[in-house]
Amino acid sequence: MTIQEHCIHFKMMPMGVRVLYSGTLIVLGVGYLFAMIHIFDSHAGRDGNPGLSVNDLIIAYSGSKSDTKIESALKGPMANMLPPEERNEIIAWVRRGAEEKDFKSSGVEGIVERRCLVCHNGSNPHIPNLTGYKGLHSVAQADTGMDIFTLVRVSHIHLFGITFIFFIVGSIFCHAYIRPLWLKCIVLITPFIAILADIGSWYLTKLFPPFAWVVMISGALMGFAFAFMWIVSMYQMWLYKPSPALLEQEGRVS
Repeated sequence: MTIQEHCIHFKMMPMGVRVLYSGTLIVLGVGYLFAMIHIFDSHAGRDGNPGLSVNDLIIAYSGSKSDTKIESALKGPMANMLPPEERNEIIAWVRRGAEEKDFKSSGVEGIVERRCLVCHNGSNPHIPNLTGYKGLHSVAQADTGMDIFTLVRVSHIHLFGITFIFFIVGSIFCHAYIRPLWLKCIVLITPFIAILADIGSWYLTKLFPPFAWVVMISGALMGFAFAFMWIVSMYQMWLYKPSPALLEQEGRVS
């Protein structure tokens, strides 16, 4: 039976190339791990419960039916940026009506100045400016999730960045010996389909919240594909012992 392999296997490559590939995979692996931590930190807890859930994603993209923007942020990504008692004080002020006369007397103004204005001072156009009463009042409105312009800005960054990551990892993985061949092709194409489904579902979740399930499943598929290609590539580069048939074919190819 003839073995058909279209890429030279790792074992037929010079040591320097394998070291280069390994270094690339290690750095990308660490980067992917930090990206997952960032996603968890950005979305987890928005529904008031620990961990990352579909409800957290619904609130992130579609908004919350019960909380304002500032409440959703304080329950989610900003939860650890100030002590619980100060966080609760801001939420209580919002639920009392977020009135200007209560802004200073309640101590909310001082909390914002101490805890928030280091970042939310208007210097970054991509995050809310919380300077003064008007600034905080602007986020004490109904939470409608990410606006379309923010989604567009984040979408093009993810589309370009993640495509480059999986192109690099996939190009390395192509040198692995996987049978049946259709399994290898499915693993290679899965992250590209998943990123399109993931980003498309950000917009669809705003219209139909259950699409948040597609966001979560797509993210899981990307993570699985990355882990599979990473582990298989590293294993076959350094620990795998090719069969004599494969080595013979590689010798004919070279």
